[in-house]
Amino acid sequence: MPSSKSAKRPADAWLRLVGENVRRERRAAGLTQEQLAEIAKLAPRTVQKIEAGQITILISTLRRIQEAVGCTFDNLLTRP
Repeated sequence: MPSSKSAKRPADAWLRLVGENVRRERRAAGLTQEQLAEIAKLAPRTVQKIEAGQITILISTLRRIQEAVGCTFDNLLTRP
């Protein structure tokens, strides 16, 4: 039987998708992780973890990122 750590949860895939989308939109906006962190009032390490799909994201955090990069929520939440 696989361990719970090796089993992929749907939330894990969603966090990876959002992280990839944040990275894509940040780069499209011409921002570094540090610049995005400063504009969105986040720690640079938090931006790194979001882009890596390693942490759960609050809607309020996602909103700050969305405003900082100038995209829609759809761009952050759905497959390109």
